[in-house]
This record gives sequence, C-alpha cells and structure tokens, in this order.
Amino acid sequence: MRSIFSEDHEIFREQVRRFCDREIVPNLREWERAGLTPRSFWRKAGEAGVLCTTIPEQYGGPGGDFLHACIVTEELARVGISVGFPVHSDMVSPYLLHYASEELKHYLLPRLCSGELIGSIAMTEPGSGSDLKSMSTTATQDGNDWIINGQKVWITNGINCGVVLVACKTDPSAGAKGVSLIAVEEGTPGFIKSSKPMEKIGLHAQDTAELFFDNVRVPARNLIGEKNRGFIYLVEQLPQERLVIAVRSTAILETQLSATLQYVSERKVFGNRILDFQNTKFNLAEAKAYIGMLRAYVDSLISVHLQQGVTVEQAASAKLVATEMLGKYLDTFLQLHGGYGYSAEYGIGRAWVDARVSRIAGGASEVLKDIISRSFK
Repeated sequence: MRSIFSEDHEIFREQVRRFCDREIVPNLREWERAGLTPRSFWRKAGEAGVLCTTIPEQYGGPGGDFLHACIVTEELARVGISVGFPVHSDMVSPYLLHYASEELKHYLLPRLCSGELIGSIAMTEPGSGSDLKSMSTTATQDGNDWIINGQKVWITNGINCGVVLVACKTDPSAGAKGVSLIAVEEGTPGFIKSSKPMEKIGLHAQDTAELFFDNVRVPARNLIGEKNRGFIYLVEQLPQERLVIAVRSTAILETQLSATLQYVSERKVFGNRILDFQNTKFNLAEAKAYIGMLRAYVDSLISVHLQQGVTVEQAASAKLVATEMLGKYLDTFLQLHGGYGYSAEYGIGRAWVDARVSRIAGGASEVLKDIISRSFK
C-alpha cells in the first residue's frame, strides 16, 4: 500500500479504473487508427469526474487535490492510452485557475470540466523547439483587442481543442520578458488547424496538430494574467507538468513489468519457460529493484508537491530519471517478449513506441541536465 493515498482516494481510483475499462479498452485500437479520441468520449470523462480533478467546485470542477490528478494519470497508463488528458486537466486548467480573470475562469473552466470544451496549450514553434524565448508568434494590441499572428507545431489536442492558450510575444524586443498567454477559441476567424492530425511514430490516439494564426482578433479579456508575464507563468507551472510525466512513466513501468512477468512465466522456449533462464531472471530482478526505487522517489516528490510544491530542479530530476528508466526497461521488456513484443496486439509494443517522446516533451533530457547543473558551484 502506498501511504500517500487515503481511503477516499482509493475509492476514486476504482471509479477511474471502471471508467477506463468500460470506455477506453474496447475502443482504443479504433481511436489509434483514427488518430484522435472522439469528443463524445471527453464528455463521458467529464460526466465521470475524470477531467480537471483539481478545479474547485465553484468553477464546475470536482474539487479534488493533486493526488486525484495522479490517480487519473496512473490509471490511463495502466490501460495504455496516451490521450491528451494531462494537457487539458493538468496544464490548461491550472493556468486558467491560477492566472486568469474571474470572468474568464467562469466562462471557460466549467466547460473544460464537463468535457464540452477540450483545452490545449500552444508553445512550440517550427523554428524554436524548446527555446521558448525565441518564439516568433506575436500579439499586437489594437484598441480592446489582441491581433495574433504566427504558427505553432506539435500541439497536443490541437485538432479537438475548443480553446487553446497561445504563448506569444506581446513585446518582441524584450525576449522572455515579452511573452504573454492569450486564450483563443475554436472558430475565431484566422485561427486555422491542420486538416488532419500530424503523423507520429507513437501516441496514435492523441491528436497532434499544427496551428496557424492569421490576424486572429480576440478580446483583451482573453489575456491570461498580466501582459508580458507569460514566461514566468510557464516557468511556475512546468515543475508540475514534469512531475506528472514522472508519475505516468513510473505507472507505465510497473504495468509493463507485471505484464512481462506474466508473459515469461507462460511462454516456453526450447521446452523451458522464458522465466526459467538466468538472463530473464537477472533482467527482471534489476528492473523490479530500480522501478521500486523510482516509485519511492516519485511518491516522495508527490508529497513534497502537496505541501509546498516541487522545485524546478526536483521536477527536472524526477522527469529525467523516470523517462530515461522508462526507455531502458521498456526496451528490456519488449526483448523478453520476442517477436510478439513487436506486435500491436501486445501492450508492450504500444508502450515502447509511445514512451520515446517522453524524453523530449516537457523538456528534453539535455535541457533537464542543464537545469540540474545550474545548482553546481
């Protein structure tokens, strides 16, 4: 038993697990072929209380804590789907809750919580990648409106999104100090999505799009927080985003370790179970030991985050360790499955290909190492 969860949390976990088994498992392959999850599924998730778990009831949310968000992340990892819930629930909604005006909160959050509206955040651009300070998308004030021009790429929930928080330069001469966040709704003239989801090697059920902004005019009230403080907001929220990635990575490793143990205990080669070979035992013993250490480490940081919030360095360390371990041990598990590991019929194959982006998204491993090294004297 993990001590960080209460009995109420475990009751919620059972609710989420039943939802995943009922609504996701039978449909996952179809969604992967389509390249996105249907909007009707998001509304079902909203009805089940699976979305935006940390949003207070006054804004239409369940009023849970970060542990509820972790439970949703872990249960999605258990069934092997890479739907864009974390972006919607753990990024877009918190930005609005912490920084948006009361008017904007009451306008957007209830619909995000219900699944009527799907949220996205647009940071990455074709020419800047992880270097957000170098973004070229601009927003120019014109009376009581903002006029946005630019292009974004690799945007999760980009096809389905009903609202996107756009990171843009409101003072192009000020570098990072000139970045703002502005909400843009679907259907706004000049806001164009790519005609179909971007083709990726993994994460096939998670729609990813290019977004284009051609003289997109939005009201001034759509500014999130204060002008030119967008980069500060991004820095403040990135630790939680990275911790969520570590939570997901750990849950995937635990799920696939269990699945691999079951497979090698049943599958025979040359008359013996694969589990009976010393190579198999040693590889799985190492994986079990290291994954157990990772679980203790991540859970301790969840506790820290609940009390005071993890630091930038702590979150960077957690994501770095978790995602590098994810890549290493999923490769081991796939190898132990042999040819069947490469089949789409087995969860390990999907997990292996989906995991590769985790060392890039939310801050590439090299960026995280640079952040950690800044503490050196």
